[in-house]
Amino acid sequence: MAEVLDGSDPSVAEHVRRYLATNGESGFREGGATNLVLTYRGRKTGKLYRTGLFFGEDDGRYVLVASGSAITHTHPKWYLNLAANPEAEVQIRGERFAVRARTAEGAERERLWRLMADMAPVYRTYEARTRRVIPVVVLERIQDSA
Repeated sequence: MAEVLDGSDPSVAEHVRRYLATNGESGFREGGATNLVLTYRGRKTGKLYRTGLFFGEDDGRYVLVASGSAITHTHPKWYLNLAANPEAEVQIRGERFAVRARTAEGAERERLWRLMADMAPVYRTYEARTRRVIPVVVLERIQDSA
């Protein structure tokens, strides 16, 4: 298996390691929301990276908000990498599976934004303090062809 690099934020890296070591027993519910571990490929390096993120569910799909961990005027690296390489892997508790990512737009984005902001009201604060439209990402399972 290829080496996977954790993000540069020590608290996020610690969260991911703890989550993986316990199959989410420690870390699935953290920060007041459900969390998953996302493994994605770097658009410039081609290396694998992983991060922990809040997620919501919508009709069998998983929803992420690309807000970044602080108020910024740039999209987080994980989002830019997913936009370039939409196939990734997710771990939710002890289950790992392949996903394909896409950015929600229009009415779908607005509906999913409300879903996520209701789950994690901090997103409303982020939205009020940034000039950018914060992307909402939909992850859909890639079905095995076996």
